[in-house]
Amino acid sequence: MSALKPFAAVFYNKEKVDNLSNVFCPPYDIISKEQQEEYYKQDPHNFIRLELTKETPKDDDKDNKYTRARKTYEEWFKKGILKQDETPCIYYYKQDYKYQGQKYTRTGFLGLLKINEDSGVRILPHEHTHAAAKTDRLTLWSALKSNLSSIFVGYADKGGKIDRVFFKELASQKPYLEAVDHDKVRHMIWRLDNPDRIQEIVNVIDGQNLFICDGHHRFEVANQIRREALKKAKKITGEESYNYVMTYFTNMDSKDLQIFPIHRIVKKFPISVNLLEQYFRIDKVKTKVDWLVLLARAGQNEHAFGFYNKQGMFLLRLKNKTLVDKMVKDGSKDYRSLDAAILKAFILDQVGVADEDIVYSKDPDEVMQSVNDGGAEAGFILNPVQVAQLRSIALNDERMPPKTTYFYPKVLSGLTIYKMD
Repeated sequence: MSALKPFAAVFYNKEKVDNLSNVFCPPYDIISKEQQEEYYKQDPHNFIRLELTKETPKDDDKDNKYTRARKTYEEWFKKGILKQDETPCIYYYKQDYKYQGQKYTRTGFLGLLKINEDSGVRILPHEHTHAAAKTDRLTLWSALKSNLSSIFVGYADKGGKIDRVFFKELASQKPYLEAVDHDKVRHMIWRLDNPDRIQEIVNVIDGQNLFICDGHHRFEVANQIRREALKKAKKITGEESYNYVMTYFTNMDSKDLQIFPIHRIVKKFPISVNLLEQYFRIDKVKTKVDWLVLLARAGQNEHAFGFYNKQGMFLLRLKNKTLVDKMVKDGSKDYRSLDAAILKAFILDQVGVADEDIVYSKDPDEVMQSVNDGGAEAGFILNPVQVAQLRSIALNDERMPPKTTYFYPKVLSGLTIYKMD
């Protein structure tokens, strides 16, 4: 049994939608209330009406955000806003974007990943999940009988075999779908329906360790849907739709796979930076550019953090690596080497920072602004987790601290939908 197979995706109908860039949205778990409102206003057919439907004070068992999402989904099919592909395909997905002034292209594909025991692959998570988020997705996906947004996994392909298949087969063709999001990332989708070329891709994926980069909640929800379906099933073939989850696959060996750090905004920080000298070398830095460059450079060989408060920008470098095993009590050596774990053990726990006083952000400017506005007393800027660290921790069957990785760019919601039988 193969771990990967093509599927007949549900798409937006290009003949019914004037501007595809106006109808897609990011995954539900990074959309704020303000952004939800913006996407609602952007287009009457924006995917936000399915992915993250508005709640109202009058919601009850018969009329709520899930029933409204189902009604909208059915209406869009009837009106032809959404349509299903006629042929099962693998969908090649290319994202062009800029980061710090440099151009990048991340390539991958969308297909179905088998989640039952005979899939022939090992699917490895690296993050903890929260019950409330899983309940929300389970209720929504069950109501619509569809996967609305994909999970995101990384595979190994140092030789670039999969990209070569797409380059030979599709590079000269115009994308089937194309859109630009709010971050100016260009998203392009091509359809691959050639069975021989699809089999070449399947052969690369089969037998691999696959690492969940994003979508841990969605992966667990897919497994829950499967468990509930198995309880009701009278006859099982192993190929039922609930044995699969819509998945975005990308090459973890690619230099264009970006992992952003997630920084810490600390509302209450009752000590001065000087009191951190017990464990850290502390240098004050004059400019933000120098600060971020020095942090990145220091992070290549040592554990370092940017610290920001009303007194300015500081670079903190851990003095003694041998203390790590003493201070970070839990986990393997790989886990204890994570900057997020070291920050927690050497600073946040020592100072007594409560979890509810920590806000997470991927934007250093937001961290600094929160302190400048008086909404926080301190901020910590981290270096990104390396792909090798993620692999090691996942292979150890461990989970990273909350909010440790942010894969960029995100896979847009609404590009493809997996309609389950």
